[in-house]
Amino acid sequence: MTPGRAVPRAGVRIHAPARLHLGFLDLGGALGRRFGSLGLTLEAPETRVRIATTAQDAVAGPDATRAARARDLVRAALAIDLPLVITVEAALPAHGGLGSGTQLALAVAMGVARLAARPLTARDAARLLQRGRRSAIGIGAFETGGVILDGGKPMLPNAPDVGAAPPVLARLPVPEAWRILLVYDAAKSGLSGEAETRAMETLPPFAQSLAAHLCHLVLMQALPALAEGDVIAFGSAIGAVQKHLGDHYAAAQGGGRHTSADVAHALAFIEENGIPGVGQTSWGPTGFAIVGSAARGEALLQALRTRYADRANLSFACVRGNNRGATIVDLPGQDLP
Repeated sequence: MTPGRAVPRAGVRIHAPARLHLGFLDLGGALGRRFGSLGLTLEAPETRVRIATTAQDAVAGPDATRAARARDLVRAALAIDLPLVITVEAALPAHGGLGSGTQLALAVAMGVARLAARPLTARDAARLLQRGRRSAIGIGAFETGGVILDGGKPMLPNAPDVGAAPPVLARLPVPEAWRILLVYDAAKSGLSGEAETRAMETLPPFAQSLAAHLCHLVLMQALPALAEGDVIAFGSAIGAVQKHLGDHYAAAQGGGRHTSADVAHALAFIEENGIPGVGQTSWGPTGFAIVGSAARGEALLQALRTRYADRANLSFACVRGNNRGATIVDLPGQDLP
């Protein structure tokens, strides 16, 4: 390199959406497949990551350690010899039930592969990073957005491709008019990692009759209502699924349907105002409510902020659904000092 001369470098910026995990359908696996998930992709909050080639590795921003780990795993798996600087410009709340780990890992993986001109799908990236082991909702949110249903994991050890994420069975768009209210509790965290694994292993037996009922609700009420834009019927099905699962998880999350008592109180207030589609995403603590219009969503948002103004741990947002998935944008060449 000529002394004093700037070296051009390539870069990408990835925007990866948050998602709601609306519930598992069969934790028992009586038919040979376990889990099965329904999820909904959100316009906000989001993960934003900027990656560029550079003289030596660097990483900055929230969740920088996890971003560096994903970078190193992908480079090793794809035999990429390329120093990279990663800036995490925005990260989802960790352990909040919004898919922070999967979205950050996929954003980094896909950005690294793009800069190195290596073909890589989000599903393959998830496998490299050991993501999607129970649910494909995060992968589907990254790939296409919308409302996603996956078919669960085969339980037999000799089943084909047991390390792969579950297959996506259906994807429908979130109606443009709908809004999702989010209820955050900064004082609580949901289960993750080894704690989540232990909790899943110690839950009570999951009755086949309950699995059948949840599948019935999703296939014959939630998805048809979504296709027809009927927010009340869709919300009623989701609310019923959430109540059944909340009761099943209660022993692992403090004895109630929700990880946060304050979030539970806020969701009850929303439900009392005629919104049946309320619940907790994954292990929480984040709660959600599915509303049929922007005006109704904004009115409830203001009512929540007024009613819970004395609870500094609680915050609220009203967001759209995301129907496009993640975006990856090539950045113009920059000068490396």
